[in-house]
Amino acid sequence: MKTRIYLLPLWLRLWHWSNAVLIIVLAVTGASLHFADSTLVPVSFATAAQIHDLAGMSLVGLYVFFVIANAVTGNWWQYIPKPPDIMARSLKVTRYYAYGIMRGERDPHEPTPDTNFNDMQASAYLVVMYLMMPVVVITGLIFMFPQTAPDRLFGFDGLFPIAVLHYVTGAGVVLFAILHVYLGTLGHTATSQYKTMITGWHEGDLPSGRTSSRRAR
Repeated sequence: MKTRIYLLPLWLRLWHWSNAVLIIVLAVTGASLHFADSTLVPVSFATAAQIHDLAGMSLVGLYVFFVIANAVTGNWWQYIPKPPDIMARSLKVTRYYAYGIMRGERDPHEPTPDTNFNDMQASAYLVVMYLMMPVVVITGLIFMFPQTAPDRLFGFDGLFPIAVLHYVTGAGVVLFAILHVYLGTLGHTATSQYKTMITGWHEGDLPSGRTSSRRAR
């Protein structure tokens, strides 16, 4: 049965696109800072440092907003894989992305207001938004206020392990964002999921026997 449902409230869409812009800015300026000795950096070191700090503080504010808004609206529930049969559903999604999609098979998960994400997506977003992002934010703040760093950490200068953690975790977030762009093309059409993130409305097939018991927020 064809259905059109309102999945994404305005605050979430505005956060999503603002977050995407900041991640791009931080990735470009972060690369310029990390490869400061290269003659091929896209932004000079001094300029990159200023922009990176400004974008970083903006990301901190945006992340705090994200956490609070998720808690207040109950949207945090979208990031939790729903029992029972989590493993079985995850295997179906893995099979679909591995080769089912190339055979024209139907996506085993159809979004509803109660479950926007399939189990693999929910698990990935949970790790990125509630584990990796806090690490990026906290280590970034320590860099901005180095007096808060310990003198020594794991036998190294206090800032060195923090720098490594910030870089590795930040790179992981950027890689996730790149993969996120690709996965966004795997909807009913190559642009349908992007359209949903702009308008908030999802058009698709509601699995038989399933109805939503909760109004879209």
